[in-house]
Amino acid sequence: FWQHNEWLDVVIDDRLPTFNGRLVFLHSAEHNEFWSALLEKAYAKLNGSYEALKGGSTIEAMEDFTGGVGEMYEVKKAPDNFYEILEKALKRCSMVGCSIETSSAAESEAKTPFGLIKGHAYSVTGIDEVRYRGQQVRLIRIRNPWGQVEWNGPWSDSSPEWRSVSPSEQRRLSQAALDDGEFWMKFEDFKVHFDKVEICNLTPDALEDSTAHKWEVTVHQGSWVRGSTAGGCRNFLETFWTNPQIKLRLTGKDDGQDDCTFIAALMQKDRRKLKKLGAEMLTIGYSIYESPGKDGHLGKDFFRYHASKARSKTYINLREVSNRFKLPPGDYILVPTTFEPHQEADFCLRIFSEKKAITEDLDENVAIDLPEPLNPTPSLQETEEEKQFRELFQQIAGKDMEIDAEELKYVLNAVLKKKNNIKFKNLSLISCRNIISLMDTSGNGKLEFSEFRVFWEKMKKWINIFLQFDFDKSGSMSSYELRSALKAAGYQLSNYLLQLIVLRYSDEQFQIEFDDFLNCLIRLENASRVFQALSVKNKEFINLNISE
Repeated sequence: FWQHNEWLDVVIDDRLPTFNGRLVFLHSAEHNEFWSALLEKAYAKLNGSYEALKGGSTIEAMEDFTGGVGEMYEVKKAPDNFYEILEKALKRCSMVGCSIETSSAAESEAKTPFGLIKGHAYSVTGIDEVRYRGQQVRLIRIRNPWGQVEWNGPWSDSSPEWRSVSPSEQRRLSQAALDDGEFWMKFEDFKVHFDKVEICNLTPDALEDSTAHKWEVTVHQGSWVRGSTAGGCRNFLETFWTNPQIKLRLTGKDDGQDDCTFIAALMQKDRRKLKKLGAEMLTIGYSIYESPGKDGHLGKDFFRYHASKARSKTYINLREVSNRFKLPPGDYILVPTTFEPHQEADFCLRIFSEKKAITEDLDENVAIDLPEPLNPTPSLQETEEEKQFRELFQQIAGKDMEIDAEELKYVLNAVLKKKNNIKFKNLSLISCRNIISLMDTSGNGKLEFSEFRVFWEKMKKWINIFLQFDFDKSGSMSSYELRSALKAAGYQLSNYLLQLIVLRYSDEQFQIEFDDFLNCLIRLENASRVFQALSVKNKEFINLNISE
């Protein structure tokens, strides 16, 4: 089976579930025919259970069986050349399904007066024209997979219309009055009674186009992670910019055209497997923006002041949302999203283009740009704040004017609890040990007052950054703002690192209080020191090898 751009082998035995000696699920009218039941068992194993196969869209199975590209049409809003589209699809051996919408769960599998079943997955197996009373009549052939229960209106198996069609024409159309689930109906009646058509094309060629093309495909695997990259749609501007962003470069125009054609197909992964854990299909879609020409993740202000150039037709709770676009050559940013923020899922994005399109994830490289350590001001130039600190420091430290982790914890907690504009619980002993590890230049495991003053300058800068990104002045910061806050502090992180940090430091409401923000920065700065030291050693090692 095809799964998210790779083919997977599924191995099964030939034990099949039965009741009273008959197959429970998919079965043939012939009792010695088992291929369909074996195929169904493999598909159930792929998705975790037989129960996981219940419900959903026909196009999911079509794509999984073929690796093809899905397109969906609302019959009542279909283009004028819809008959020709279906005709071309069947000639190209595309798989075509159709269904009637239900307005409630009670209507599922309900039979209409015309013998059609609501909410049922029908196949389209043929389309043709027949001469009837001097006029050409357009017909479409439908199959009920139950193998019974058929349309009973005009052009049904035993309808009087067939009496006016010659036996040779009936043989050409394979018309037979059998209760086999397959029937013809007039195309105009089909448009009246059916609501949705799903087509799975084995290539991305447009059904409106008569020429076959060579298609290039690029694939991106990604995730929406609650609190960091699950920003929701454009309705939620405050978090929309945090979604994954994919840069799309359209270079070559279509032959004889001014624009570039491409299909963007966004698929949410493994939702059927997760059904037993209560997961449902999320409502998904995407927007496409013209690139401003700079590298790196685009911020909130870009999306505030720029409209999208294209987007998926709708946000819908299907496994895949797929649309065809024509845009001028250039650079674009595609933003795949769930409709609501804070919804988690993995996704696969396929870009099909007639000419090679270059895509890259706008995930930022890890970079550290810290300011040079500040030199403490001489004693004569001490500020009033520093004088107060010195007095407190002397009281706790004693004659040696050095404090250990326990004493540092007391000092910082006493000072920070007096700040009313930040939410603060308590600095832990481990955090204070990390601070001493960061600032202790003598290596004795204690802080001198001069070292403490340098740390306090850092602390003031971090407090200002925290307040800058506490947009609602609640005393805590949204985890979605952490990327910008860390960047202001000198840390540029990849999506993966950001997701890990948010999981570690944010609460259930995706808020980060100041002590967690401080702990995060201390650990990052300690890690950056180690990283920079290793980089220096590696450079020395490389230089040594070169000189040798």
